[in-house]
Amino acid sequence: MSDPLIPLKRALARESGESSDFDLNPDVVLPAGRKLRPAGVLVPIEMQQGELRVILTKRASHLKHHPGQIAFPGGKKDEGDVDVTAAALREAREEIGLPSDIVEVLGTLPCHETVTGFSVTPVVAHVTSRFVVTPEPGEVDEVFSVPLSHLVQSGRYSIQSRRWRGQRRHYFTVPFGPYYIWGATARILRGLAERMEA
Repeated sequence: MSDPLIPLKRALARESGESSDFDLNPDVVLPAGRKLRPAGVLVPIEMQQGELRVILTKRASHLKHHPGQIAFPGGKKDEGDVDVTAAALREAREEIGLPSDIVEVLGTLPCHETVTGFSVTPVVAHVTSRFVVTPEPGEVDEVFSVPLSHLVQSGRYSIQSRRWRGQRRHYFTVPFGPYYIWGATARILRGLAERMEA
């Protein structure tokens, strides 16, 4: 039986440039010498009923930053984290109860710069066995999954816009059922789709 992760592993081995929240907004001038804070997010992929699915979270509605948005588990690198991969694994453990010992890191995608001043490294990983999902009530309203096959078709992505801080900002979206996946999460997934289709 062939390994269903092979196309994903091949995609991760391909070279591609970094991305940012400003990719679709070329008129934005970013300050030279800006300091970005390192962060890591986990792109956890597990086999469910014969198909690969990506685990995502819906952020709690009361949070100060990005309330109610769809996100990967993850966050900024803390002093106790060896690197951004360790940060992503720690945050996934805290946010959704994912034990690090059932996570096989497959690779990383290029860094993504956010409007909030982070340089985010997406860590793509295979969740090797089932686990009891335990959302952190202070941060996560819901944990759900989306078929990888849905997310790696670039034709499912569209570009939308809204006003933000007095300017019109464009961004990618990739809706799935009741979930409106957009912004940095959609941009990172769009980058993965481009690699898978290359």
